[in-house]
Amino acid sequence: MVKVKFVGALRHAAGTEEISIQHAEELSVENLMFKLAKEKTLLKNSLVDERFGQMYLNVLVLVNGREINVLNGVKTMLKENDEVVFIPVVHGG
Repeated sequence: MVKVKFVGALRHAAGTEEISIQHAEELSVENLMFKLAKEKTLLKNSLVDERFGQMYLNVLVLVNGREINVLNGVKTMLKENDEVVFIPVVHGG
């Protein structure tokens, strides 16, 4: 089981602050994001760009407190009891 937390506007889009995901097969961050987008319509609009079939880059993703780009990016494999946090990134200027 992987624990998933949502921060800020993503919490509203997910309809919850935290969920647990059961998975039988290996699960990457990328697959988790597509799984979440499929299950939660509002969250899909924040995570996945359907035109290109890829994730938006305006979400910071942490696995066990480490940003995924210092790991293996969206290909980072998740293990039992990992914690994934999605944080929206807002730019202005």
